[in-house]
Amino acid sequence: MTDSLPPGGAVLDADELDARWRDAWRPEQVAERLAGVGAPWCVAAGWALDLFRGGQSRPHGDLEIAVPAAGFPEIRDRFPAYACDAVGSGRVWAGAGADVLAVTHQTWLRDPVSGRFLFDVFREPHEGGTWICQRDESLRLPYEAIIERTADGIPYLVPELVLLFKAKEARPKDHVDFDGVLPLLSRSRRDALGGWLTRVHPGHPWLERLLKMSGKW
Repeated sequence: MTDSLPPGGAVLDADELDARWRDAWRPEQVAERLAGVGAPWCVAAGWALDLFRGGQSRPHGDLEIAVPAAGFPEIRDRFPAYACDAVGSGRVWAGAGADVLAVTHQTWLRDPVSGRFLFDVFREPHEGGTWICQRDESLRLPYEAIIERTADGIPYLVPELVLLFKAKEARPKDHVDFDGVLPLLSRSRRDALGGWLTRVHPGHPWLERLLKMSGKW
């Protein structure tokens, strides 16, 4: 993707990003606005893990949701008063057009009055109702297998996939999330995560913990 990005795009420093994400929405706010949407969207990343746990475990700097790329226009149409900024390789294209959207993966919804970002949309690769992992296109699952819902109906990405994505950078907060969620995972979830880590991130340090819990170490 990085080789095909168009010129332009602003680079925002860490302080500005923190300030502009200060009023990020919570999952229930997005879910209320997206009620009735046909595209299989779900809350992703750290908030998804907290929805799985049943309560907020730590502060979240933003809110991310995932949607099949072809379903993004339906999401965007629910927010006609807001701007959509494309993001890629540390740059932000304000009010991005179709050419930039076609070669990027993320979109930040922005309040045009305050300039604040409200939530982040991952536009995911897919084939019809089959989700495709961006990091390993051979990993494909039906959307009904990767999305679960809270008791009040908020859809979230299953924790084993959230942790697979967090494994790439494994920042301090990602290790905290792994430590907090691992004891809550069933044997089948642990086995799935272990298999995907072996496939996508072989040798990852989390594999030892998973193997020990499953009695395979």
